[in-house]
Amino acid sequence: MATPTLPFLEPIEELRARISELEAAGTSVPNVSEDLASARRELDAAINRVFSTITPWQQCQLARHPDRPYTMAYFHSIFTEFTELHGDRRFADDPAVVAGLARFDGDPVMVVGHQKGRDTAEKLRRNFGMPRPEGYRKAIRIMELAARFRRPIISFIDTPGAYPGLDAEERGQAEAIANNLVEMAGFPVPIIVVVTGEGGSGGALALGIGDRVLMLEHAIYSVISPEGCAAILWKDQARAEDAARALRLTAQDLKRFGIIDEILPEPAGGAHMDPGKMADTVAAAIRRHLKQLRKLKPDALVSRRYKKFRAMGVFSDR
Repeated sequence: MATPTLPFLEPIEELRARISELEAAGTSVPNVSEDLASARRELDAAINRVFSTITPWQQCQLARHPDRPYTMAYFHSIFTEFTELHGDRRFADDPAVVAGLARFDGDPVMVVGHQKGRDTAEKLRRNFGMPRPEGYRKAIRIMELAARFRRPIISFIDTPGAYPGLDAEERGQAEAIANNLVEMAGFPVPIIVVVTGEGGSGGALALGIGDRVLMLEHAIYSVISPEGCAAILWKDQARAEDAARALRLTAQDLKRFGIIDEILPEPAGGAHMDPGKMADTVAAAIRRHLKQLRKLKPDALVSRRYKKFRAMGVFSDR
């Protein structure tokens, strides 16, 4: 089944399809080289036109693009010898969170992240990337191993939020998230967080306490989804576009507020246009920040991480 096209991306997708047809036709079409060059120029112009006026709501849609690379794609592109570990040793394994051992540039690291699904069966199995408590407890179990064996932690965020179902609440969803925040704040190893798609509420923050927080150019990171915000404020989810604008959830907003440390540029048209190039950009950023963090002593890492998050926000006692 073809992937539905976002309305604002239709001109881009039509040109991409035309270029693919011309490339497939090859020399059987007269003047194919000229037509290809013209189509590629039109594509570049269309991308510049669309993305020069992109709105926060369109950013949300792009962050949720069904072809956008997910966490496991980054694991296999950036790291070697990835070995997935399962289960929280208390209740079950949660496929919405993936974690395990890997090597980055030959050095051992621990990796963890949210994982969505591609087809219907996988979406259901991974609960659309919305973890239950056992997912967060699995993540912290893996991170505790990292702390014990002095391995850096690389965390990838891409979730609409923590699963709000009754079974999750019964098993301590809020406690699991809160425990992750406390534990991640105190791990004496470098922690690098990368927001690759959606960063939704505490479900994202539970994997998001890091020495460096990086964010893809068209990802989003917010206390609530625009739809949820609109339903609460205006009792109308149709006002999600207004909510997206008010939430200040884009990478550019969050960099300005000091919530994230760096914006990672995406390939023209979004990460889904060139997943390999996007993975290279993420890897280069991880490499650069990890080199800096490895120079710090464990106590300094913990102290600086604590101060980093305490400095966020504006407080008033009036």
